[in-house]
Amino acid sequence: MKTIMQIKRIGFILIMLIAVSCANKHKGGQPGMAGQVNEYPVMTVKLESTQLFKDYTTTLKGQQTVEIRSKIAGYIEKIYVDEGAYVKKGQLLFRLNANDLQATVRSANAQVKVAEAEVNAAQINLGKTKPLVEKNIISKFDLQSDEATLRAKEAQLAQAKANLENAKANLQYTLITSPAEGTIGTFPFRVGSLVSSTSVDPLTIVSNTTKMYAYFSINEKEFLILTKGLKGKNIQEKFLKLPGVSLVLADNSEYERPGRIETASGMIDQSTGTVNVRASFPNPDGTLRSGGNGSVRIPQHFDAVIIIPQKATFELQGKYFVYVVGSDNKVRDTEIQVLVGNLKDSYVVTGGLKVGDKIVLDGIASLRSDTQIKPKLVDAGSLSENNSSVNQGKN
Repeated sequence: MKTIMQIKRIGFILIMLIAVSCANKHKGGQPGMAGQVNEYPVMTVKLESTQLFKDYTTTLKGQQTVEIRSKIAGYIEKIYVDEGAYVKKGQLLFRLNANDLQATVRSANAQVKVAEAEVNAAQINLGKTKPLVEKNIISKFDLQSDEATLRAKEAQLAQAKANLENAKANLQYTLITSPAEGTIGTFPFRVGSLVSSTSVDPLTIVSNTTKMYAYFSINEKEFLILTKGLKGKNIQEKFLKLPGVSLVLADNSEYERPGRIETASGMIDQSTGTVNVRASFPNPDGTLRSGGNGSVRIPQHFDAVIIIPQKATFELQGKYFVYVVGSDNKVRDTEIQVLVGNLKDSYVVTGGLKVGDKIVLDGIASLRSDTQIKPKLVDAGSLSENNSSVNQGKN
């Protein structure tokens, strides 16, 4: 009887061991479970050449912007051009009523003639006095008095002539011409309006837009990267070594004529940490307008850099990481430094990786540092293709 019970116990134990063994085999076949080494695609880090660009919001201004103001008080009598017209330097724009000033010129002219007559009379008197003094008929005091009178009359004549010139200048100021070549702005005043040199608003604004300035800001780090390695005695000479920049217009199209970065402010704005930069673009056909908005696109060429897919990275507290596969096939999370540009789903790596390193290409969400994997080497292809869409630069 005891023998039968022992046999039953041994049989029960064997059945339990077989069941546990089958369960372990079943669990081991599931991905990600303990004891199972999973396969992951892995790429070898290599060097590639590419060109990045970044876009910076800009405001356009004409090469020369001039406020047109009246130098004298008067009523607008005629406007010779229309708003938005293109004018040349010296072209007549406005005419003010000149009736009062014409009368002033006539009066000043008459005063000159009176003063000239008085000078002539004083000269005649002096001419009569000199012979009499020489013959001792009259005293020298009379001669000195006539000479002083002549000097006074000559001074009065000079003042009258100055008043006449001033009146003529004021009369000329009734004709208001353009001091520069460019495009006319709006007219806040119309025919019949009273204007003067103290008017708050100008008569109009003339913008010389044959050359347009694009002003934008770039942070300190990117400015140093942009100018690093450029040769020149000053910043202007260094900028001459930069490639041309392009202008993305408000409708997302790219302006057909390239421009150049010309200058930058000498100080960093402490409140924003940025440098103010100016680029210029030719505008012979007047396509660009002062006050317009757009983006300056700056290219930056890299001859031999490491480029990796974005999907191979993960971000933690503003830092970027990848899983590097070691010689023991264990992965280790490694911090990298990247340039965020316009590459399609890729990053340019500036630090943390070296040529020949192997990194996990996909499926990194299920990985942890020191996890052992079965690497499957794949070719990631070219990662240097640019994104053709307009991307706003991240500062």
